[in-house]
Amino acid sequence: MSNPNDRDYTNGEIVVHWRPEKCIHCEACIQGMPEVFDLSKRPWVNIHGAPTERIREQLAQCPEGALTYSEVSR
Repeated sequence: MSNPNDRDYTNGEIVVHWRPEKCIHCEACIQGMPEVFDLSKRPWVNIHGAPTERIREQLAQCPEGALTYSEVSR
């Protein structure tokens, strides 16, 4: 069952999944890629702020898996 606070963001290539219940607020995403992850903006994930490959690489740095991604099937 999905949490109503969960969010998904897509750029047509990947879907970034944010699961806030897993987030430990280490801010690896914000520090590593502020052009995509910015808590002062809504939505706070700007999926178009960087190339898809860079976003994939940054998401791999999330220690608790609060930010993950899946590929968009074509």
